[in-house]
Amino acid sequence: MQSMRASALVPVIAMACCASVFAQTPPPARYPNKPIRIVVPFPPGSGADVTGRLVGLKLSEALDNTVVIDNRPGAGGNIGAELAAKAPPDGYTLLLGSASQAISASLYTDLQYSLARDFAPVSLAVSTPYLLVVHPSLPVTNVKELVALARSRPGQLTFGSAGNGTPPHMGAELLKLATRIDIVHVPYKGGIIALTDLMGGQLSLMFNDMLITLPYAKAGKVRALAIADTHRSASAPQVPTIAEGGVAGVVVNAWYGVLAPAGTPPAIVSRLHAEMARALQAPAVKADFTARGSEVIAGTPEQFAAHLKSELEKWARVVKASGARVE
Repeated sequence: MQSMRASALVPVIAMACCASVFAQTPPPARYPNKPIRIVVPFPPGSGADVTGRLVGLKLSEALDNTVVIDNRPGAGGNIGAELAAKAPPDGYTLLLGSASQAISASLYTDLQYSLARDFAPVSLAVSTPYLLVVHPSLPVTNVKELVALARSRPGQLTFGSAGNGTPPHMGAELLKLATRIDIVHVPYKGGIIALTDLMGGQLSLMFNDMLITLPYAKAGKVRALAIADTHRSASAPQVPTIAEGGVAGVVVNAWYGVLAPAGTPPAIVSRLHAEMARALQAPAVKADFTARGSEVIAGTPEQFAAHLKSELEKWARVVKASGARVE
């Protein structure tokens, strides 16, 4: 664990649990009066870790309180999520949730926690879109041409991912579902390993985090065909969306949000949300995230709840269609 105090925050959105559940744990007279722990269910240096530390710094400054980052990687983020779900609902243990947990809800058959049942969302922090990239030798320059090529070569194009059930894997499965193309999955033990093989010509294409991938696209080592978001990114305004390429509904984001254990008093959830929202709206914070290829989000708890519901439903549909399973 690493202790932090400082100055910078993350996007916002929160979800409230029912009052009867919240009432089970009355808020303390003064909150916070001891260190707050943010469980980051991924290893140090990951995109989640970088985001979690920035959020921790800003929250520490806003609350004038120590915030500790607790990295608990493993099982696609489920080890850390389960730990946070079972923590006391007192506002002193939070989870940096992500799209990985939304996918896991349908991918794993033996989860010991429920993203929908066991957490009270506090704030949707940031969203980083995925890029659809291909090896420069592939004779395509847009999504329409890629789909046409894949249909002319069924089972011949390969796509890499950071592993079975990861967002890059499910993103390509979503593309397959939307276009009915036949492309072959090649799982790796990390996204950067897969990206390296794509640059080396061992793969045809992949979806990958824009933050990591955009520099290689700018250097010409991969070709960016489209961004998997509802709108273009300020970090790469020249890259069209997949929808602009004629394929609707393929949205894949590396989003991160702060959640508290279900039953956390609403006064604490509201305090955390308000402080995060205020910090995330600061121009310097927005500029910092934009430079990283991420978008700061500010909204209501209800909007975050709707986002989680949408993500759970979308990935349940994709997991079922792909037949993917991780025991």
